[in-house]
Amino acid sequence: MNIYKKLISNSLIFAVGNLGSKLIVFLLVPLYTYYLTTSEFGLVDLMITATGLLIPAFSLSIFDSVLRFVMDKNYDKQAILINSFVVTFLGVAILIMLYPVLLILFPFDQYISYFYLLLIAQAISTILNQFIRANGKVKVFAASGIINALLLLILNVTFLVIFHKGITGYLLSLIFSYLGSSLFSFFVGKVFLEINLKKINFQLMKEMLQYSIPLIPNSLMWWIMSLSDRYVITFFLGLSANGLYALANKIPNILSIVSSIFFQAWQLSAIEESKSKEKSRFYTNVFNAFSITMLLSTSLILAHLKFIIELFVADNYYVAWKYVPFLLLGVVFSSFSGFLGTNYIAAKKTSGVFKTSVIGALINILANIILIPKIGINGAAVGTMLSFVAIWLLRIKDTKEFVTIKLNIIRLSLSLLFIFFQIGLLYNNLKFGYLFQILILVIIIIINYKDIKLLLIRVIEFRVKKTQ
Repeated sequence: MNIYKKLISNSLIFAVGNLGSKLIVFLLVPLYTYYLTTSEFGLVDLMITATGLLIPAFSLSIFDSVLRFVMDKNYDKQAILINSFVVTFLGVAILIMLYPVLLILFPFDQYISYFYLLLIAQAISTILNQFIRANGKVKVFAASGIINALLLLILNVTFLVIFHKGITGYLLSLIFSYLGSSLFSFFVGKVFLEINLKKINFQLMKEMLQYSIPLIPNSLMWWIMSLSDRYVITFFLGLSANGLYALANKIPNILSIVSSIFFQAWQLSAIEESKSKEKSRFYTNVFNAFSITMLLSTSLILAHLKFIIELFVADNYYVAWKYVPFLLLGVVFSSFSGFLGTNYIAAKKTSGVFKTSVIGALINILANIILIPKIGINGAAVGTMLSFVAIWLLRIKDTKEFVTIKLNIIRLSLSLLFIFFQIGLLYNNLKFGYLFQILILVIIIIINYKDIKLLLIRVIEFRVKKTQ
């Protein structure tokens, strides 16, 4: 199987696993808006986002090493697995000792025990999933995601609708869904056969940490660009405003599904092709196809944004549509920067991720402090977008050391220009605004017609050959 076919094959497998699971998660949004107040939703959003800070911090981002080192045939995968668990459990022990500090830092002391359990469950799940994915068990990986989502659906209905447990029920649903999917990965993925305490190796552990520790700021960047948004909004505007912002972030999750499906497959292909002489051409072709998909998806969501909000959320959350457009563009540029970030990982040069992430985080903090007091909730959305634009531009220049990706500047610029026209139409609320939205969508398709046609031909050819 050639590199393009393998990428498409893995993407389709991840799509089957992710579309079902992500759809379930998205469909849970109306449930949350009806059974949690805006303040409650704002508080649980702070907790979930806080896990994005603490998991890479206490685990030293060791799960990133699992994927990269297991795929390197020069390393013992059993040793990699057991060393990653050792690092994680040592981190948990330190985190437990920092309990008084957490009580000061986070405004949810009555839920701190559930918060700890959620951190541990999510960390274990991440390591197991990275391990089975690196081992090529992509179907098990995809199935684990579906099981996680199904459990989340069942448990949310049980705890929120039937037993009315509120925030506690929401957290318990997350904890048990992570544990359930972890058990599935552990046994069905046959990870239990790879557990070997004799393979603890401190030299390997040091090498893995040298790779993963520079990635911590990258993870912290995502926290800063999400949790700092929430904290600044909560500080200036209150928990209810944060609840609206949290809901607005759920809509771009539709676009995140597209990028996450692709990245799960792309990381594998990028690592495998990292030493290929044709990698620049391969990376360029893949980025062109990926960027088109992201931009068209953004335009499609914008055209139907108000319908989506009206259909899926309670009336008191409807105003959240105003904060979605720039969050969508934030996802677009974060996915572009993430694509280039894979080059650092494939080349084992993770210090570049550190540098660009720190700059992006600083821009985000500064933008939040300046914009949120002046323009309200949308200040956070605009700040997030600007920070990811900066990271993307920096990585374009920085990654030329590893690979040269030829961007179609004219196509990208025109597509983005028309997307900004769509955003302007949304805010002006014109009489025939929806028709204009569809017209712009068609124009973007025409701009990218040749690349779209080529992409569809490749996918169709792959499917035809696979069924023969």
